[in-house]
Amino acid sequence: MMGAQVASGLDDRPERYTGPIVVLLAVCAVAFAADAWGPARATTAFGAAVLTGYAAELAGVLTGFPFGEYRYTGVLWPQVAGVPVVVALAWGGMGLAAYAVAAAVVPAGGWARVCAGAGALTAWDLFLDPQMVRLGLWTWAEDGFYRGIPLTNFAGWLLVSALVMLVVGRVCGAAGPGRGLLALYTVMAAMETLAFAAVFDPPDPLVAVAGGITMGAFAAPAWRRSWQR
Repeated sequence: MMGAQVASGLDDRPERYTGPIVVLLAVCAVAFAADAWGPARATTAFGAAVLTGYAAELAGVLTGFPFGEYRYTGVLWPQVAGVPVVVALAWGGMGLAAYAVAAAVVPAGGWARVCAGAGALTAWDLFLDPQMVRLGLWTWAEDGFYRGIPLTNFAGWLLVSALVMLVVGRVCGAAGPGRGLLALYTVMAAMETLAFAAVFDPPDPLVAVAGGITMGAFAAPAWRRSWQR
């Protein structure tokens, strides 16, 4: 996955690597989750997160709720009812990673874990949306305060991310975080920070700082708690 990310940064058409990167992300997430939680739980949790993310994206495309009015271009394919398949896979892959972060930060579970996981997953979108918009993968009906992305998008992400945490938690129960998933979340944060700070043309220090600090604020305590176990 990291190799594909590096290759995309060196290519004149980085959007071509979006699908492969997401597929590799999903494969890594399921593999690490299977190691931590067992294959049956891992695949079931991933499938539940993918379906939850797809349902939210479909509602968003058709109604504008919960993210705001947007539409996907034809760059990402295949699409089902206007929603690219890789978008649903991304919800699943990073959903598992964010749940692992939350499980490390809030080992007791409950609503505190749901909130932590929702925050960890939404933090990723501080990178994701600016990158995908600049690549022309989707467009917003109206400009927003954060690199053209409206505040409603992040409110919607918090809501859908909480739902993802609930369905993954229902499958995994009291399962531990799994350091492989923590590594996946951390690698994604580091690669996105580096890309926005120095690789993308033009670079975007604001997104690099905002995303890096926010994802780091979840990754750092997750690793600290993990090593204390």
